[in-house]
Amino acid sequence: MKNLLVTGGAGFIGANFVHYMLAQHDYRVVVFDKLTYAGNLNNLKDIANDPRYAFVHGDICDAGAVTKAMQDYQIDTIVNFAAETHVDRSILNPDAFIQTDVYGTYVLLEAARQFDVERYHQVSTDEVYGHIAEGKRSRESDPVAPRSPYAASKTSGDLLVKAYFVTYGLPVTISRGSNNVGPYQYPEKVVPLFATNAMEGKPLPLYGDGRQMRDYQYVLDHCEAIDLVLHRGGVGEIYNIGTGTELENIAMVRIILETLHKPESLIQPVADRPGHDRRYALDISKVKALGWMPQYTPPEAIRKTVQWYMENEWWWRPIKAGDFRAYYERQYGERLRASQKS
Repeated sequence: MKNLLVTGGAGFIGANFVHYMLAQHDYRVVVFDKLTYAGNLNNLKDIANDPRYAFVHGDICDAGAVTKAMQDYQIDTIVNFAAETHVDRSILNPDAFIQTDVYGTYVLLEAARQFDVERYHQVSTDEVYGHIAEGKRSRESDPVAPRSPYAASKTSGDLLVKAYFVTYGLPVTISRGSNNVGPYQYPEKVVPLFATNAMEGKPLPLYGDGRQMRDYQYVLDHCEAIDLVLHRGGVGEIYNIGTGTELENIAMVRIILETLHKPESLIQPVADRPGHDRRYALDISKVKALGWMPQYTPPEAIRKTVQWYMENEWWWRPIKAGDFRAYYERQYGERLRASQKS
């Protein structure tokens, strides 16, 4: 393993992974990214002059561009972060999710097969398991039961990856992560959205009763686990990655407000999104058996993330002042207005 192609490496988790891998290993890391709304080269500016880093502007659905990158950089390992990832956007526009998360995965798998890579790793999500009843935890062998277009697109990608392992003997691994928080997360996601809204004195549009349960893990914990799976994970295997504990969304919001010393009056319950899963919960014993443990609990991860947004307004304020405003109005405008009337 010498030359890694990190697709989606200018996005949130991908950029953190690139930073992590360059800090931990003497590998060449090639970021291949389409630079959609959530891809941002500012996420990588700290390592822009590292001779081990290279950037390729490309779409994983473009087989020719993928092939050229594989050839030009003698890629022996692919780590696929490239995906449309936001559930709300998948409800508004499912097409983009099917194209990137399904067809794009197919293109990468074909390239991995053509160039006989040492490892292809697919970064997936706990949402493929669907809603998990209280008292149960998702294991890697459990049936998948996606309930949103996003979750269905990621499930389809996972199934393709497994099929290429079984059919072609491609050396693959899959990781299914819980909710990530940390630096460079686009502020459509709940923790950076609520943190930045609170800093601006704007309402926090909390879906439904706020009792949905999530496992919030710090992104660098996730990156460390992926690195471990790449080097020690069994070929053809799936690994759940999270903290193994959950908290209600309303508790997450209160942690944000406490960290910022902002009042709970900023919380504004709004109509829930369609098909909103009530609980995700992962059994992480399999990845822990490889020798990994998360460093941060969900509350610690949330506080650390809020602190980063407090210290890096240069990064998020231009984003929220741009095209993001149209999305925010489309997603929350009517909900907020209806909530204020009730």
